[in-house]
Amino acid sequence: MGVLSDRSRSTGRAASLLGLRPKLRPKPRPLRWLFALALWLIASTTQAIQEVRIGVLSHRGSELTLEHWQPTADYLTQVLEGYRFTILPLPFARISEFVEMEFVDFILVNPGIYVDLEVRYGIARLATLNNRFGDLSLNHFSSVIFTRHDREDLQSLADLAGTSFLAVDETSLGGFEMAWDELLRQGVNPYRDFSRLEFAGDHDSVVLAVGRGEADAGTVRTNILERMASRGLIDLEEFRVLNPQPQDRFPLVHSTRLYPEWPFSRLSHTPNELAQRVALALLNMPPDHPAALAGDYAGWTVPLDYQPVHDLFRRLGLPPYAQGFTWVDVLRRYPLGVAATLALLLLLATLAYRIHGLHRQLQGAKSRLEAQHLLILNSVADGIYGVDRQGLSTFVNRAMTEMTGWSAKEMIGRNQHELLHYRRADGSAFPASECPVLITCQDGKARHVPEDLFWRRDGSSFPVEYACSPLRDARGQIAGSVVVFRDISARKRHEEQSRRQQRDLIHQGRLDTLGAMAAGIAHEINQPLTAIAASAQACLRLLDNAPEADPSGRLSDTLATIALQAQRGGEIIRQLRQFVKKEEPVRTWVDVNDLVRQAAVLIRPEAERLGVQFLTRLSPGLPPVRVQEIQIQQVLLNLASNALEAMADAGAAAPCLIIGTGLGHADEVEVWVSDTGPGVSADLRTEVFQQFVTTKPQGMGLGLSISKGIIDAHGGWIELAETGSMGSRFRFILPIQGG
Repeated sequence: MGVLSDRSRSTGRAASLLGLRPKLRPKPRPLRWLFALALWLIASTTQAIQEVRIGVLSHRGSELTLEHWQPTADYLTQVLEGYRFTILPLPFARISEFVEMEFVDFILVNPGIYVDLEVRYGIARLATLNNRFGDLSLNHFSSVIFTRHDREDLQSLADLAGTSFLAVDETSLGGFEMAWDELLRQGVNPYRDFSRLEFAGDHDSVVLAVGRGEADAGTVRTNILERMASRGLIDLEEFRVLNPQPQDRFPLVHSTRLYPEWPFSRLSHTPNELAQRVALALLNMPPDHPAALAGDYAGWTVPLDYQPVHDLFRRLGLPPYAQGFTWVDVLRRYPLGVAATLALLLLLATLAYRIHGLHRQLQGAKSRLEAQHLLILNSVADGIYGVDRQGLSTFVNRAMTEMTGWSAKEMIGRNQHELLHYRRADGSAFPASECPVLITCQDGKARHVPEDLFWRRDGSSFPVEYACSPLRDARGQIAGSVVVFRDISARKRHEEQSRRQQRDLIHQGRLDTLGAMAAGIAHEINQPLTAIAASAQACLRLLDNAPEADPSGRLSDTLATIALQAQRGGEIIRQLRQFVKKEEPVRTWVDVNDLVRQAAVLIRPEAERLGVQFLTRLSPGLPPVRVQEIQIQQVLLNLASNALEAMADAGAAAPCLIIGTGLGHADEVEVWVSDTGPGVSADLRTEVFQQFVTTKPQGMGLGLSISKGIIDAHGGWIELAETGSMGSRFRFILPIQGG
């Protein structure tokens, strides 16, 4: 059975398209004919229709098409109760016939075929495919123009003039039309300048034929080469891509401009209710759903803008923008369509009497559809509202009114910008000219705003994440936009809590490091205090023996010693207080050498206590870096403390600790810490920066993990540069333009 009540009017034609021949029957008598027609009319209006056909472009063969897309049809069957979805593979040459005969209810084709069908048959896109490439989700694609790697004479598109060229099909967007446009830009006309232009029918055949040398070059859509290589069908090293484009915006190798991925579309005869349910089911499909994995895609997104494809077809003069397309062309190109139209005209007289009765049913169906549409909107937890081109709200759902405090009656017909986000977080005005929702209403481009502020009716605000997508009317013109938003207050609180916990962990790490060095620091502070006491006693004795004068200057020297030692003890105490306090998350421009000198005040006492020679090798004239000073000093103390403990535990003969600085690349400053200890064991070299990995009996294994987190947060990186039986060398890099 079919989804449409009038599907039977094309059943005979569809049977001929599928290669089936109806059985010959005797011509019925007039009364019998009228009786059969009455039975058919009654059955067609009362019969429960369940079968839904999805036509899919079979650009890689029917077997692969069914293998990839039938799981998606099964998914829709499971989600939409009462319907059974099946996949119908369609070759390039038969798509228009099946759409024209309304033998499919939905269609999945390349964007080039879609824009032609959109103009000619009024199909409408419901969702856009998210293609899968490894861990990436891509909703745009391009064309790849390639040749064999051993064809040294073919280095650019201009070199293809006079060669043989193989493509997929004349109506294949990624398999020919994109490449055609790019070749014309390079001065090569495929229909005039090639010695031979042929079409293989599917992408795999093009790649294999070029690989066998049956054609000098060819073109397929992006990711075909990679997928065939992953299946072991080809070796990518045997091919070379011509006219490669930058891969900063699109990770796959490609030769042409980017265009939106395949759209999933409904035909004009498909019921609105079914189309809406199918659209919601596709948009709600998780990227890792078994159906998506079987089809090697990553779910679906809202319909993208296909205007770039329309522009491409205008440049190439392709249907529906072909010049000089006459009725003779129509008859020659679409004979089956013309015949179907004539058959339809004959049936119109028979169906006319039903229109009056169906009109009342359609009115009832419309009311039910509107009620279901409202039910769907109100069942969504996210806030949803519509906006026309003037910025006036056209509809809202229940979640939106609950989150903002504005009722539907108060919102509809009023400017949404003046109600929801007229002011920024700092209290300054938010100009309407910068409002993403209103901009989408003008340029028709979908936008995602990861963080913004909405204002409630009571004047309070709350953080939101929202997406706005353009709404188009039946003519494809922008009619407004729809906004879907969610309250991210809980997420913001969680992020702030995570930041506080990270700061506390870093602070605790400093206290642990300082505790490990406490003995050396205490000894270092005790020395100047002892010297101060001894010098003070010496001054008293001098004054007792010669109170009237100090002719030899010994008293002055002693007092100078007291001052020097007091300053030394004070500097250590100042550095200790600076290091253990909780720092504010503020970054300043500092000299890395100054940071090393400040950290050395705390490192040197412990080194002297353990009998370790401590040296610094600081490169002069280093550019400043923007960092949190205490956190970088914490990294230095962690690395130095680990080195001192390693040398002390191993009993190194001539222990030595060196901290140095230098200029890495043009935009990096390097800091390194080396020692003469036993080095890091081979089984721990790849794990030293992981949490709870330590070689110390009493260690917690957090020092290097915290250090890595600090350096990563500053946009740099840290590594174990060298290690062996003669010691280890750690280094970290800070970007000059960091922060």
